[in-house]
Amino acid sequence: MALWAESEFWPNLILETQKRNIPMVLVNGRISPKSFAGWQYARSIISQLLQDFELCLGQTEEDAERLKQLGAKNYKCVGNLKFAVPPLPVDTEELIRLDQTMSQRPRWLAVSTHAGEEGIVAQVHLKLKEKHKSVLSILVPRHPNRGHNITSMLKVEKGLNVAQRSLGDAVTPETDIYLVDTLGELGLFFRLTEIAFVGKSLVPFGGQNPLEALRLKCAVVHGPYMANFQKIVDDMSAASCAICVKNSKSLAQKIDLLISDDTLRASMIANGTAYVTSQSQVVDKVKAEILSVLKRWAKVSKSNATA
Repeated sequence: MALWAESEFWPNLILETQKRNIPMVLVNGRISPKSFAGWQYARSIISQLLQDFELCLGQTEEDAERLKQLGAKNYKCVGNLKFAVPPLPVDTEELIRLDQTMSQRPRWLAVSTHAGEEGIVAQVHLKLKEKHKSVLSILVPRHPNRGHNITSMLKVEKGLNVAQRSLGDAVTPETDIYLVDTLGELGLFFRLTEIAFVGKSLVPFGGQNPLEALRLKCAVVHGPYMANFQKIVDDMSAASCAICVKNSKSLAQKIDLLISDDTLRASMIANGTAYVTSQSQVVDKVKAEILSVLKRWAKVSKSNATA
């Protein structure tokens, strides 16, 4: 059996797999509105490809419906496998060291930011500092190679005191923004704060995965551009574990609120944990569907061999 994930429809590989009589299952299939519109110009191609799959499992009911409209013969949604990803790892010693360094400072995290959002983070920090004098903003750009340019902008244009992690800069009481331009450390910084803004969402690029923050007990804030995770953020809003903001002004207001209101912050974190836990059976459901296809395929193969 061959399992395909999300939207990786490689035509030659699919056709060659089918020629070898190997059953294929699409797991966590995703057809974004943009992709769905694009496939309208190549419906015969995508239809042929999808019909080669024994089963297409969509991330959401909307994805399953789009797969159906594009030609899938057997389709359904049993949940999103993104809920099955374990919490991001952490270096415990570094967690303890940084937590002690940051002491009792109020702090928040802006994660996976893109061009245009770092300036907004700077504006928010300056606004927060009017009320929370010792506030520390932790900024993790999506692309670490932009670190030096971001640091320069924050220092020169915004007049902020920046500690750059890739350079080994220490976080001091005077540090305004801790710029984390390294890879593989998100698990550390989600654990260092209870408030996380998810980037790529105040710019029209579709957003980033908010579930990582929920798993590590953060109250989540995001912008309006979350098309890549729309069903998830809609559910998060309904579960009262996420806040959507429109611009730098509303972001500053909501971060201020979450820093100031311990009860609200704790409630959002508890709601987020309950929401993630409610989806924890998705692996078993996907496994059951795959095994069902395998059993059915085994019977067909045995029947053909006997004949």
